[in-house]
Amino acid sequence: MARLIRPAFLLPVSLLLGLLFDFLFWGKPIGVSFPIFVLLLLAAGFWLAGRAGLKPARNSLWLLVPIAFFSLVPAFRTEPLTVFLSAIAALLLLMLFAASFLGGLWPRYGFADYIAKLLGLVPLGLGSLRDTAPVARSKKGKKPALQILGTILRGLLFALPLLWFLAVLLSSADPFFAEWLGDLFAGFDKAPEYITRGFIVLILGYCFAAIYMYAFARSKKQPLLGAEKPLVAPFLGWGEALTMLVSVNLLFLAFVVVQFRYFYGGLANIIEGPTGYTFAEYARRGFGELVVAAVTTLMFFIILSALTKRKTGSQQTWFSGLGIALFALVAVILVSAFERLLLLEQAYGFTRLRTYPHVFMIWLGVLLLAVVVLEALGRQRAFALAVAAAVVGFTASLALLNVDGFIAATNVARAADGSQLDFRYLGSLSADSVPSLIAGYTQANEAGNSELAQELAISLACHFSRADALPLAAWQGWNLSADTSRAQWESLSAEPGFPEFQVTGTSGVTLNGESFTCSYQAFD
Repeated sequence: MARLIRPAFLLPVSLLLGLLFDFLFWGKPIGVSFPIFVLLLLAAGFWLAGRAGLKPARNSLWLLVPIAFFSLVPAFRTEPLTVFLSAIAALLLLMLFAASFLGGLWPRYGFADYIAKLLGLVPLGLGSLRDTAPVARSKKGKKPALQILGTILRGLLFALPLLWFLAVLLSSADPFFAEWLGDLFAGFDKAPEYITRGFIVLILGYCFAAIYMYAFARSKKQPLLGAEKPLVAPFLGWGEALTMLVSVNLLFLAFVVVQFRYFYGGLANIIEGPTGYTFAEYARRGFGELVVAAVTTLMFFIILSALTKRKTGSQQTWFSGLGIALFALVAVILVSAFERLLLLEQAYGFTRLRTYPHVFMIWLGVLLLAVVVLEALGRQRAFALAVAAAVVGFTASLALLNVDGFIAATNVARAADGSQLDFRYLGSLSADSVPSLIAGYTQANEAGNSELAQELAISLACHFSRADALPLAAWQGWNLSADTSRAQWESLSAEPGFPEFQVTGTSGVTLNGESFTCSYQAFD
């Protein structure tokens, strides 16, 4: 079998990408730099593959759509969780794209495939990188000078930590040697930072090279784990599995029967009933436990489905029927949790910690429905794809919803109808909330609601008193939402009727001579 030839320029291109990572992200907030870097990663990969005569599978190309979407989110949104999850989703999808670059088998992956492929991408890629022959050699079979220089530089970088440690020890032992070293490295006070950055660049360069090598060498002929033969042979007897399913169904049925009183009895049963719960206590109580119970049940059924022996068609029918009944009961429990959350939102408005689970439960319900359908069709292997799709859908929903903008717009609308507004909390939100706050301020002024207009002016002043709302020093952190918000704020604050304000300390502002604190008490 011929030895695979390493694509030309693989290592130089990978190290260049490591340097570009340092240039785009070191000491800078994430912003437009992220989609630029993702584009560079893809462009370099396609260029290297083209030089090696390789073409991606058609199924793999579909992954470019969500990759492009999630990579753009950090340039358009500033809400922290949305940006973080979108960046993670883009990176994981890039890894999945590399893992199935030539084979395009990602839609058929099971849970074990996702875990093995993503975790093995860099280690196996490094193995392929080590085992492949470089394309360039001199005429006499010797390494070219550039490759020799690269070997020396890598050796020096690997030796630097030891050199630094020994130099510290020797300097402590001899003040004359310490003075000599100080004179030698005068002006190099940032040397530790540069050494750290150099190591990061080197490590990332090799990781990128390993991932590219995996895509080019290992992504075509990849056996699907558990497709032909289960990784773990079903060992749980039918009777035991039946008992487990029936017992869990009965427990959930008892819970649902109790819950029906509250579904049809209204708030009177909650407040005046034997529980004695107040409105807020009922709304908060047990929400997290119900969601965890639903997720645990989903995991329980997936694992039970993989481990249970079903020898006849009737056993499979009973298993699927009990599973569908179980998920129907879980759906009722999710409705109960959702009702509690709605009560809290209707009474006190929205926060991030209420909006996240609000969106999450919708996607959890969709996932439960998908699992029910797949179980009925006998497509249990597709459970993994359904979970992955639900995770991607949840993350995309946060970006499309604009969490902070939604919170601001909804709470301002409630305040316009007479509800209390936690304007200090709104001032703590990201730049995504500013257009909604400005729109609310303008509408309140036009409606003659001076109290609400003042509260929103305080929210805006508090937001722009923070350091993260100041103009950026580097273009890499540019973000459309932040840039638009600053432009709208500059226009609004320059209007003759807008209150004069000053920042007082780190957590306060002054409007028309009156002081207000920007600190707020965190709540769920």
